[in-house]
Amino acid sequence: MVMRKAIRIPFQKAKMLIPMEDRFVAEAMLGKLAKWLRMMGYDILYQRSYREEDLARLLLGGRRLLSRRVEAQARHPGVLLLRSDHVGGQLKELKSLGCLKLDRSRFFTRCLLCNVPLKDADPEAARSTLPDYVFHENPSGIRFCPECGRFFWPGTHRNRMLKQLEEWGL
Repeated sequence: MVMRKAIRIPFQKAKMLIPMEDRFVAEAMLGKLAKWLRMMGYDILYQRSYREEDLARLLLGGRRLLSRRVEAQARHPGVLLLRSDHVGGQLKELKSLGCLKLDRSRFFTRCLLCNVPLKDADPEAARSTLPDYVFHENPSGIRFCPECGRFFWPGTHRNRMLKQLEEWGL
């Protein structure tokens, strides 16, 4: 195996934009970023650790690796090395690199835990599971995750997340 020296390029000086990718895999230090990217509709795999062969298979399958570790650049060419240790800064870096498109129609379309696309909820299942006020306030906006069975609806948490994105300048 040939080891290449990683060259640091401050992201604000990078002249080349990386094409937008919809499919990512995040390393262990990027769990909060993974949640926010899922909220924004991105397909992002995240777990606390990966076996090297599993990570290689995911990258060969077209996913882009998000990492905060410089060593990852030497092992995985094309890694997106994030410098910021705050989610807002990491999202701005991805946007500057051309990897993040803020398409609000994709927001809140994936399960924040499972990464699975949400489906419209069956009204009867939602009615029997959710508090009455949730069902009556927005019955057509209730979605569910077919993997874990959780229900999602446009509540105050959604407004807080959108406000946080605005505060981060996104």
